[in-house]
Amino acid sequence: MNREVFLLHELLLAAAERAPHADALTAGSQTWGYGDLCREMESFAGGVRDAGLQRGDRVAIYMEKRREAVVASFGAAAGGCVFVPINPLLKPAQVAYILSDCNVRMLVTTAERYDTLREAIAGCTDLRHIVIVGEEATLPAESSPQTHSWAALCSGSARSTAPSVDADMAAILYTSGSTGKPKGVVLSHRNLVTGARSVSSYLDNNAGDSILAVLPLSFDAGFSQLTTAFHAGARAVLLNYLLAKDALKVVVRERITGITGVPPIWFQLAQLEWPASVSEHLRYIANTGGHMPHETLKTLRAKLPRTKPYLMYGLTEAFRSTYLPPEEVDRRPDSIGKAIPGAEILVLREDGTPCAPGEPGELVHRGALVSMGYWNDAEKTAARFRMLPHREQGLTLPEIAVFSGDTVRKDEEGFLYFIGRRDEMIKTSGYRVSPTEVEEVLYESQLVGEAVAFGIPHPALGQAIVVVATVREGAAASRDTVLAECRRRLPAYMVPAEVRLRAAPLPRNPNGKIDRKQLAAEFQDLFEPVADAGSS
Repeated sequence: MNREVFLLHELLLAAAERAPHADALTAGSQTWGYGDLCREMESFAGGVRDAGLQRGDRVAIYMEKRREAVVASFGAAAGGCVFVPINPLLKPAQVAYILSDCNVRMLVTTAERYDTLREAIAGCTDLRHIVIVGEEATLPAESSPQTHSWAALCSGSARSTAPSVDADMAAILYTSGSTGKPKGVVLSHRNLVTGARSVSSYLDNNAGDSILAVLPLSFDAGFSQLTTAFHAGARAVLLNYLLAKDALKVVVRERITGITGVPPIWFQLAQLEWPASVSEHLRYIANTGGHMPHETLKTLRAKLPRTKPYLMYGLTEAFRSTYLPPEEVDRRPDSIGKAIPGAEILVLREDGTPCAPGEPGELVHRGALVSMGYWNDAEKTAARFRMLPHREQGLTLPEIAVFSGDTVRKDEEGFLYFIGRRDEMIKTSGYRVSPTEVEEVLYESQLVGEAVAFGIPHPALGQAIVVVATVREGAAASRDTVLAECRRRLPAYMVPAEVRLRAAPLPRNPNGKIDRKQLAAEFQDLFEPVADAGSS
């Protein structure tokens, strides 16, 4: 009888019981089976408990994608603790903020990364243990925090896992924090296991899959590549993304069957020549983290005619919300689809009543994927996680849903369409403009490689639309030709007031998305009125 899975680490345990010798994880030239991975996970869990960590204590993981990062994540959960994956692109001050914000007790990292962190984390008073990963790792001389080699921590006997229920905390994922300090989204075992079950069901993941983990494991969609693979008994292939051509080599070498990426990754991959043999094994591609431009999707589909495209929408606060099945992509390429299995997506007015078909409203997510809120931030939690009206008479306990802040509309058939994020919508000349509408026209022109549109203050318009873009390889693009194309394709109120062309790539946030807020901040004073001479 198959083990029933309720807790995160049970995904690995169940897969190991079914097929202990099946391939579970590949990193570089090495592959580990489910049985081996489980034994190391249980040894790490025992080491965490031997170190004195208590139920609910936080274990941070700061390193590139490698076997130990996976083992530490699942092993911390197995030991009754909470894992905190930290994006390896973050700088020491950002890492120190996260360690302090959620009172991390144990940090798992490499010797090289620890050397860069020492000064920054000196004030992290809750930090008790440092685990150094790497072959023959040299331990620091200091005794506080106490340092351990990976091998030493995992050298004890594997023990039974700590008691937990599915409502317990399992992970804290920090948002990119492009403005202000990042927020820690608290995820339960139930959130992570339900997400794995839901996504693997509509992607039809199976034990024969090899899933490429190209996104950061600190990103909800990145960690999801592990959970969906392990739920299905498939193999996860770790890739520390450098260049698009490197990713394509791994796809070919490892006969990858599924890839999930964000738009900038897909744009780069679309420019490459894909070997015809890829169609023999690449069963699906999936997009998340923003709208995939039509031209990029069209190019990919032409190069991968037998590969199914899945267009997805999600937010860290609820893991994943919607997906558009491949058979609907031609009929409604602008749609973000319908709710994933196990979730309900509502479109509500400001007063909480449902919107009519075609009426814009806020996307609200309810169900088992709604996270536990923001760590130690009651104010922001209360603003985003709110009660829904009683759905049945007689119910007395409130239901909490996550209010996304994103504006969408639903058509007569129930398919959802993204309009914009409330903090990105551009209000110009009395009109509300979605930046994605402007960006779509720019991509269709085939003049630009990457493009981002945003609104900045303007004395007459309220906000002016500004575009920052890169020139597509081989295109004869200039500021004037791009503006001319916008004037040809867009109504006057949607034409950018300014276009700036830059060398590729545009700046990214730690999750790999184009950092719209950083770019907008650079232009905040572009249309600032000049004071009259003699004015004070």
